[in-house]
Amino acid sequence: MSRDLLPGVTGVLALADGTVLQGLGVGAVGDAVGEVCFNTAMTGYQEILTDPSYMAQIVTFTFPHVGNVGTNLEDLEQVSGSATTAARGAIFRDLPTQPASWRADSDLATWMARRGVIGLAGVDTRALTRAIREQGMPHGVIAHSPEGKFDLDALIAKAKAWSGLEGLDLAKDASCLQPFVWDEGLWAWGEGYEKPGKPKYEVVVVDYGVKRNILRALASVGARATVVPASTSAADILARKPDGVLLSNGPGDPAATGEYAVPEITKLIESGTPVFGICLGHQMLSLALGAKTVKMDQGHHGANHPVKDLTTGKVEIVSMNHGFTVDRDSLPAPVVETHVSLFDGTNAGIALKDRPVFSIQHHPEASPGPTDSLYLFERFAGFMDAAKG
Repeated sequence: MSRDLLPGVTGVLALADGTVLQGLGVGAVGDAVGEVCFNTAMTGYQEILTDPSYMAQIVTFTFPHVGNVGTNLEDLEQVSGSATTAARGAIFRDLPTQPASWRADSDLATWMARRGVIGLAGVDTRALTRAIREQGMPHGVIAHSPEGKFDLDALIAKAKAWSGLEGLDLAKDASCLQPFVWDEGLWAWGEGYEKPGKPKYEVVVVDYGVKRNILRALASVGARATVVPASTSAADILARKPDGVLLSNGPGDPAATGEYAVPEITKLIESGTPVFGICLGHQMLSLALGAKTVKMDQGHHGANHPVKDLTTGKVEIVSMNHGFTVDRDSLPAPVVETHVSLFDGTNAGIALKDRPVFSIQHHPEASPGPTDSLYLFERFAGFMDAAKG
């Protein structure tokens, strides 16, 4: 197969169907394979690129101007790990701009190179986004070569050969290796991160790829969060005598991670301990209750998604990042649907009628995004208060 590269091209995106997008390489040199999605957030690119839920994905930013606030050490969402356990690549319309923020300690391109994230700029992100909306999220390889040397046939073949996210358990790699305690609260202007006082609740967080701001939000409602690996048994979790258990967000196929996680989640539910699931945690809680999950064509990735809380009748604008969804038609009778996406009607939250167990598909901590759903951490605290009597 013969393909011509335009003069000055230093970056490409090769898709499994043979399509090649050409542009300018940004950040790390090399290539990476993954599922190509798009994110509609206007801010928060550093949080997006360090969100473990984006593991094995290449993120197309629909907002054209990226990089203007640079990067810093405070806005990382990963608790640990390298770029291999977060977004593998990033696609921009324009080259990232130089930072113009007092919080910046690096520009985006340098940070990406240091972190190992491969970027591509100068492509028509609107056309790519439209193609994803119409045809689904393709498998692709993003590559950066300062000399402009690419074996396009090999890159396309690599994209074709990649198995994709279905059936892939990524949580085990995104998870922590040993338990640790988190004691930092949410960030406040002029004050930095809150230092909580004496905790009111002991919460065990099962880490499938947890984000820092979930832990901070827990701390800000009075919880001391003990984070444990994804493979931790229910017996070990309950031995810590938690007031509540949070099932975190994370990457990959919930059914694959659920092979070992769902039986333990079932035991947690049966214990009567309050349980709160977020994103992947929501999906696996649903599996434990007898529902099914399915792969989405384009997923939900952005900070401007309208969701209705059916328990209050209010509409919230929320942050979402998921490529799998709970099949609402598969929800069994004891489960109540509490939230629904107003974009496409997919399920966005559930609760049990007779137990302090609930979960939501979106990110109540936002990061990036609006804070309309922060009240859900207060709702969790209320369940823990009630369980304490």
